[in-house]
Amino acid sequence: MSQVQHSLQAGRRWKFWEPLLWVLPIAVLALFPSQAFLLNQMAVMALFGISLDLILGYTGIMSLGHAAFFGLGGFAAALFAKYINPDPLLGLAVALAICAFAGAICSLTIIRGSELTVVMVTLGVSLIFMDLANYMTWLTGGADGLQGVIMGPVLGVFEFDLYGMTAAYYALAVLFVFFLLARRLVNSPFGFGLKAIRDNRLRASAIGIHTSSRIIIAYTISAAVAGVAGAVLAQSMAFASLDIFAFERSADVLLMVVIGGIGWLYGGVVGAVVFSGLHHVLSDLTPQYWMFWLGIFLVALMRVGRERFIRPWTWFRRSSS
Repeated sequence: MSQVQHSLQAGRRWKFWEPLLWVLPIAVLALFPSQAFLLNQMAVMALFGISLDLILGYTGIMSLGHAAFFGLGGFAAALFAKYINPDPLLGLAVALAICAFAGAICSLTIIRGSELTVVMVTLGVSLIFMDLANYMTWLTGGADGLQGVIMGPVLGVFEFDLYGMTAAYYALAVLFVFFLLARRLVNSPFGFGLKAIRDNRLRASAIGIHTSSRIIIAYTISAAVAGVAGAVLAQSMAFASLDIFAFERSADVLLMVVIGGIGWLYGGVVGAVVFSGLHHVLSDLTPQYWMFWLGIFLVALMRVGRERFIRPWTWFRRSSS
């Protein structure tokens, strides 16, 4: 029992470099306010990446349609702001509740079947949500998107400005709060149970872990966090379009988690920074061929390995006999 408690406490304990990692974007935002939009996008996609890693890295559930909840949260927050109340935090709460409910319903379709079945089901759910949003033009605006969204000030004080400063700080704050919650979750007995399911679902069931209920809870939480990420994006842009349901969103967030590292909460954050940064730089240098260079980077990362890629001096080191 003491070893289990020690492992839980070790996972919750902050490393010396972690506070610096969270102070860094605030310093960059203060020194380079022109990069507020990019930092906002990084924070949103980092939160989206964390949501996917909760089911992929910690539960072993592959999803190619996680954009369904990202888009649902975005439209829920935008519609709430336009027709009911423009308060951003209330909009976040509504998006979280709606996406948690949708995730709980959709989770019933993934607790049985092979990995391929789960992948196809998650992709199908995303396509259904996108087509529904496209069909309900009277509510969502269809292909034109939901326009005329006016957001109120954050906490009644901080107005969203044209330069994106408030939006960037807002996105970073939401990311930090949900990162802390996710960290607490994965370093709890419940999180350890999820890791056991990821490693071997049959063995986890044999030792008394109720695998189906834990998968449902994990998927519900993951959908809720993805919905919050979509809500922050819609609130920051004061606009919601069908693009947030697109398959490319699901593919991009999967790439981010793979780049940063699966089964590591900071993997979503690091992957979002690297992917968004490469997109920003490469699309400026070669607008038509930026995906080619991104593909080269991904192939090199996978072939060389993440650890060796960030430490190139080990490439030619002989393995010990």
